[in-house]
Amino acid sequence: MKATAHSARFLLCAALVAAAGTSIAQGPPGRDRHNPPPGHGGVPPGQAQRYNNDFRFRNEDRDRFYSHYRGDANRWRNRRRPNFAAGQVIPRGYAIRPVPRSYWSGAPAPPPGYQYGYYDGYVVAYNPTSRIIADVLDLAVAATR
Repeated sequence: MKATAHSARFLLCAALVAAAGTSIAQGPPGRDRHNPPPGHGGVPPGQAQRYNNDFRFRNEDRDRFYSHYRGDANRWRNRRRPNFAAGQVIPRGYAIRPVPRSYWSGAPAPPPGYQYGYYDGYVVAYNPTSRIIADVLDLAVAATR
């Protein structure tokens, strides 16, 4: 009789723990952890505060960067390459090269915590820690004009 009572208590406790774990794993009601709220450009939840969506390159910035990366940007004009967009996270496999300060002298500095980088015909203003893109200049498109 005692063994049956202990087994029943054990099973009841195990069921309660399993139910609690399932409800915690789902997160708070009304939030879908796989689909971020609108307006965050695909930034995963918890990283939205690190995304600077106020920063935009100016039209004259394209010419400034293109003058330094012309040869490489022309090479990428008709090739397949990744698609970068503001608010996206740069995959870890992409080695973004820092843009030398002398290349962007006279242009506005990147937002605080961000830096300019170059990859396959793109100049990006991105956060090197989170790898979130604030804005993109596609220099290969500029090469076609």
